[in-house]
Amino acid sequence: MARLVKHERNTPYEIPEGTKLPVYICACGLSKNKPFCDGSHKRTRDESADALYAYDEEGRAKLIKQY
Repeated sequence: MARLVKHERNTPYEIPEGTKLPVYICACGLSKNKPFCDGSHKRTRDESADALYAYDEEGRAKLIKQY
């Protein structure tokens, strides 16, 4: 069953305490190294805040809101 998961944040969460280096947790949903950030959120910088997008290996598509 396919699902649409909406991610409303396009920057990672920083986990600053208890680690030698800063650790970043993916919040955009695009990281290939989940739960950790791999920088994929940079692809979302030019998104409109009121739009919905789908991403795949080929790129991004703007979706029409139906609900």
